[in-house]
Amino acid sequence: MTTIAVQPVIMAGGSGTRLWPLSRAQHPKQFLVLQGKHSLFQQAALRLASVACSDIVVAAPSVVGNEDHRFLVLDQLREVKLAGATVLLEPVGRNTAPAMTLAALHASEGGADPVLVVTPADGTVTDEPAFTAALQRAVRAAAAGSFVILGVPPDRPETGFGYIRCEGDVAGGEVQKVAQFVEKPDLATAERYLADGGYFWNSGMFVVRASVWLAALEQFRPDIAAATRAAWGPKQVDASFVRPGKGEFEAIASESIDYAVMEKCPGSTAFDIRMVPLAAGWSDLGAWDAVWQVSKKDAAGNAAFGDAVVRDSRDTLVHATSRLVGVVGMNNVVVVETPDAVLVINRDQSQDVKHIVGELQNAGRTEHTVHRQVHRPWGWYDSIDAGARFQVKRIMVKPGASLSLQKHHHRAEHWVVVRGTAEVTNGDSVTLLTENQSTYIPLGTVHRLANPGKVPLEIIEVQSGSYLGEDDIVRYEDTYGRAK
Repeated sequence: MTTIAVQPVIMAGGSGTRLWPLSRAQHPKQFLVLQGKHSLFQQAALRLASVACSDIVVAAPSVVGNEDHRFLVLDQLREVKLAGATVLLEPVGRNTAPAMTLAALHASEGGADPVLVVTPADGTVTDEPAFTAALQRAVRAAAAGSFVILGVPPDRPETGFGYIRCEGDVAGGEVQKVAQFVEKPDLATAERYLADGGYFWNSGMFVVRASVWLAALEQFRPDIAAATRAAWGPKQVDASFVRPGKGEFEAIASESIDYAVMEKCPGSTAFDIRMVPLAAGWSDLGAWDAVWQVSKKDAAGNAAFGDAVVRDSRDTLVHATSRLVGVVGMNNVVVVETPDAVLVINRDQSQDVKHIVGELQNAGRTEHTVHRQVHRPWGWYDSIDAGARFQVKRIMVKPGASLSLQKHHHRAEHWVVVRGTAEVTNGDSVTLLTENQSTYIPLGTVHRLANPGKVPLEIIEVQSGSYLGEDDIVRYEDTYGRAK
């Protein structure tokens, strides 16, 4: 039996502003656990791995993302025991066509020509077996030379998605010929599509051989093909990370897969474009209303997560992160609580969350970018309290991990160990501290915090000084490549 080599490609570079305040630029929605025990990114990776069967061999995933999330990607893959991933780091965002081209060039090295299975990192499905079966059909069609997209049968007149129109009888068809891609419609047009039949939502999931994608891009957008190859040439490889040339990548035109190639294929005789129906409870979770749609609800249509009490309300979503949230007499609303922000919005206006994010950005605030708890490759820190000339943080360091060897120009620090063992470099001395022990790091002293133990290290850090910003760090050595 001939086997088909599959290269999963996960697009993980989005910012997910419509799920603020849970989703933020430094920790966007694809890395959030919205329900269950896995993040959306982890769910996507596991779903692609599940396509493996007797005639389909699945490689470790390629993830297209950015520098800020690179260690988060590896940590989350490690949690679900998916090792060996390659992380293709975009110097700047250039939309999905250049991102997919990076993945195709990487997959083609050494003369290989696997089937690329390309998916966004932030979707969800409710019927895993149906998803796997549809994807296996798409892989087999792509292996034979077709360019395949997964189309979702619509269950409502949705105006937030592009649509795919298929040729001929669509009832029960497993692999159908695509006649046309159409833009996001107005409500009347979406209602007509639903009534007419033969239209599917564009899921943004593509299945195609690497050589077919590169040939299609060369035909329809040779400028993007040439510019991406130019950026791939001077790439730098650092363990799991691959960085294309920064200046060359910045010169690439920003374009989506749909506009660059997909919409042009139906009128071309050079490429056979097909669609496999995906009836698996798919959602792109593009706004809080979509989260409510796929959530488990009570008899009144309410969905609650965390420490929430909901009374006399209907069709409402409550997401509590750090404290008790009570909701009474509210219909069709979304309430989202985090340690530093609370959102209350009518569910029908979920898309308008982006305007709040825009206002925060224009005001120079940070709540659209980072959470109070900030993840780092070595662990995380939580800014518990702050005032004039002081700040208090709770810091967790993973077993075997360490912060950079560093100093600060404007602040001193007191550290108190509350759990585990700390190895403290303080000037010329290196000491071990255990629970309830403390130390003082004077202003300007070179220092480092490390965890030599086998359990997480937690400390309370009290900073004091004239300036307490995160940019007051001079790094001398760093395990994660951040020293200058």
